[in-house]
Amino acid sequence: METFAEEDVDIASAFTITHPGEAIGMVNRARDLGLPFTLSFTVETDGRLPTGQDLDCALSEVEAATGGYVRYYGVNCAHPEHFGEQLPSRWLNRIGVVRPNASRRSHAELDEATELDDGDPQEFGALYAEMAEKLPRLRVVGGCCGSDMRHIKALIAAGV
Repeated sequence: METFAEEDVDIASAFTITHPGEAIGMVNRARDLGLPFTLSFTVETDGRLPTGQDLDCALSEVEAATGGYVRYYGVNCAHPEHFGEQLPSRWLNRIGVVRPNASRRSHAELDEATELDDGDPQEFGALYAEMAEKLPRLRVVGGCCGSDMRHIKALIAAGV
């Protein structure tokens, strides 16, 4: 982060955050450096962090501990079906990045897989578009595990 701050980058990002404590440490360091910062949590198939904490509580904990320094939040490394319907309504204006997995498999299942699970690109695009309609400040789109250009083209075709 020091290098990013010294080079005067526009914004720094952290992805696949699994615990609010980890996020708080990064955000506080970015704030100390005057570095604009965004972060993205990873959730499991139940829409909760690996700790079992729901996204609403995790975001609230980070906001309270950092004085709301994060420019915007995100969710990544989970299929849209795992979190799309569970996005906390009071945070929809603060979610600016979504990078879902193409696969519906859990992280444990993906870790054990011997072949790439690329899911269904058209379904990925359609589910992404439904989710994007709820996120008025969505800035960064893309895919995570198992996604490729087919998935990106599908989300563009779906109007994201």
